[in-house]
Amino acid sequence: MGAPIEDYALLSDLRTGPLVSRAGSVDWLCFPRFDSASVFSGLLGGSEHGRWLLAPSEPAAQVTERQYVDSTFVLQTTWQTQAGRVLVTDFMPVGIDDSYLLRRVSGLSGTVEMRQELVIRPGYAGVRPWVSRVHDPSVTGSAVLLAMAGPDAFAFRGHELPLAFPHGHEGNFAVAEGQTFDFQLAWFPSYRPLPPAVDVDLALEEAVRFWARWASNCRDEGPYGGSVKRSLLVLRALTHHETGGIVAAPTTSLPEDFGGSRNWDYRFCWLRDAALTLEAMLTHDYGTEALQWRNWLLRSLAGSPEDLQIMYGIGGERDLPERELPNLPGYANSKPVRIGNEAASQFQADVVGEVLVALERLRLAGGKEDHFSWALQLELLGFVEKHFEDKDFGLWEMRGEPQYFTHSRVMMWAAFDCGIRAVRQHGLSGDADRWERLRERLREEILDKGFSRSLNSFTQTYGGEQTDAALLVLPQVGFLAYDDERMLGTVSRLEEELLTQDNLLLRYRTESGVDGLEPGEHPFLACSFWLVEQYARSGRLADGKSLMDKLTGLANELGLLSEEYDAASMRMAGNYPQAFSHLALVRAADAMHGVDRLSLAVSP
Repeated sequence: MGAPIEDYALLSDLRTGPLVSRAGSVDWLCFPRFDSASVFSGLLGGSEHGRWLLAPSEPAAQVTERQYVDSTFVLQTTWQTQAGRVLVTDFMPVGIDDSYLLRRVSGLSGTVEMRQELVIRPGYAGVRPWVSRVHDPSVTGSAVLLAMAGPDAFAFRGHELPLAFPHGHEGNFAVAEGQTFDFQLAWFPSYRPLPPAVDVDLALEEAVRFWARWASNCRDEGPYGGSVKRSLLVLRALTHHETGGIVAAPTTSLPEDFGGSRNWDYRFCWLRDAALTLEAMLTHDYGTEALQWRNWLLRSLAGSPEDLQIMYGIGGERDLPERELPNLPGYANSKPVRIGNEAASQFQADVVGEVLVALERLRLAGGKEDHFSWALQLELLGFVEKHFEDKDFGLWEMRGEPQYFTHSRVMMWAAFDCGIRAVRQHGLSGDADRWERLRERLREEILDKGFSRSLNSFTQTYGGEQTDAALLVLPQVGFLAYDDERMLGTVSRLEEELLTQDNLLLRYRTESGVDGLEPGEHPFLACSFWLVEQYARSGRLADGKSLMDKLTGLANELGLLSEEYDAASMRMAGNYPQAFSHLALVRAADAMHGVDRLSLAVSP
């Protein structure tokens, strides 16, 4: 199986995101896009399912340091062996037409023997490519290892090309102090000519410059400034540079419960994540990026509102059929391995509210509507009105029966609230009086059916008794104040029912059966960050600091977070790195730093 999730580093060229383990193995890579079929799938199986290992051959070799160069996704790993020290630099060029993964080995002291193992398995390890050595037209006297399989081709260049063995190619080479050896793996369509070799020095310089320039706009003051900067960088790294779509994570089927079946494909673009990313970028003065995400949202939503989906492909694709891959054993034998996501067809009543709240905050920041953007929002408001009485599957993509989820109903309230503001405060056209009647009807309904007076708490569903961490969103959208007695009562109930002995917050109690799946998952990190925000905004700063320090301490040394955390085993769980976790970290840090998020005022 793959290494512990927290042992992986993310690389990015703003098109795809390979994962490199601490042991020097690229165990996950989808070429050329995040959602393309993987060529390295060792993360979900073993080395025979595809990987690229580059590390000292000495068994006792140790990693003494691993870090990104400044504010980049250029990874540097320093190895210490009995014979000497080497530095391995891993990165992807940014802003060029072809897709490359580059690895550089630099001798620091002594002479170190390095081992290389290359197992190319396109099609989620379902295809064994035809591999041959061919002349390299871009480098005189050099050869290229060329692997072809249907529409995909891969060109491997480097010092001493590895030799064939039963599953792939392998070889050893020595690097002495002062020597540098470069290796390149390029993907290209098999019907096109072999792409040229990359000037690694120039590509490295440009990659460092690109990421450092982007990060230079980020404020990093305050005790959590460094975590905020890395989180914003992760959000950028998970964004496709052409379409503007942000994937929830670059992986599929990393389990929420080790050995269980809660394994989902997150390599798609959720409207909710895009909306929240827009807000985060606005708050941190990335106006251009915020508009890019807005434009992706509008393009993806274009069409009949009845065709609305909760998620789309990176380019706005709608057809995301879910299927299982029996040839992959799964991470920690967690089956099934899934690609595609059935939840794309679910009705989740909160999504329009998420989108309209984000676009309202864009207006508050000075963003201007055009003939297309406001017309589409009017259609979305009509969609909410048409489905006013419909039950849904909730924020967490329940696979049980649809219900009236309190959080979903509040987000419908927020949609109408934003429509009213757009007309009355921003001068846009629309029937604000009708929306106000619907908004007030929803508010009365929510307070009557979604709030339990006996429990002094809002509940997950109308008439239910179970709580849900999603209820922490209520004050975030202005439904009521953070310090409202009903909200404080809900927080107390959440602490009693969902807070684990390690002071991390579960989403909800899976043993209740509400989600239609077998019980079992670990605390969802975004929920705990929401609790930090609630503490900070309601005056419990000491509690907020204690929890925030704990949560930021769960990130690996590169500042990356997964979806969940298994406190008993002290390891990350779920898809990784997770955009939702990093989004929630930014919100929580802003609350702790007292940053104004262009919050919507609480409506009466």
